[in-house]
Amino acid sequence: MRLSLRQVCLVAPLLEPVVDDIRNVFGLEVCYRDPGVAMFGLENALFPLGNEFLEVVAPVRGDTAAGRYLARRGGAGGYMIITLCDNPALRDAHIEKLGIEIAFSHPGGRVDVVQLHPRATGGTFFEIDWQSDGLMDPDLWGAAAPEGGKPDVASKRRTEVVTGIAGVELQGEQPDALAIRWAEIAGEPITRDESGQPGFSLGAARFHFVPCSDGRPEGLSGVHLQVRDRGRLLSSAEERGLRKDDAHIELCGTRFYL
Repeated sequence: MRLSLRQVCLVAPLLEPVVDDIRNVFGLEVCYRDPGVAMFGLENALFPLGNEFLEVVAPVRGDTAAGRYLARRGGAGGYMIITLCDNPALRDAHIEKLGIEIAFSHPGGRVDVVQLHPRATGGTFFEIDWQSDGLMDPDLWGAAAPEGGKPDVASKRRTEVVTGIAGVELQGEQPDALAIRWAEIAGEPITRDESGQPGFSLGAARFHFVPCSDGRPEGLSGVHLQVRDRGRLLSSAEERGLRKDDAHIELCGTRFYL
């Protein structure tokens, strides 16, 4: 089974303020608002980010998984990592062998979704999807949306400021154990970066695992970005009170490393 990073999803109490920050700081444009997420009590906005996507969701009613996640982690932050696989049968057999709890599934058809529960993965939701459109063409990802059309990816892709997702960061009380669990699910070997932190790679995207250091529990804590115009990004972040230093900003409760 081969995986590729498709999407990073953030969660916020209110959607539009985060959409405004992403548009202004990262220079991105919304390509899709999925009516289907209403079944989970959510609204969303999807942005093309290089060959991947950045999504933000927010609850629109009480008693939602997203609302409980916001409460558990003490506010807005990273919510879900979404990957694509090349073989759903191998994926299903692998998940069954590991005994991982499934939070949601939508089998068969042109889109086959399996969302793994944070209780079983540690850290955050880990989604592994399959699409008949293929593994590597981002202009086709999401094309089988059941209603509301499909993402207008090509015309909404903007690369003047940021050009892609270089990696994700998950924090935990035991980062080594968290890394082992995620690497086991992904079927990738653990390696260590120059600072000694454990992680693994899915293609060009690096999964980093770090200790909790911000007073918040385990979860998706950061996103590493490929940046084209650092000056513009930092200036916009500064105006909005989001700049932390020359190397990272914090937006929607998530550290974005440049």
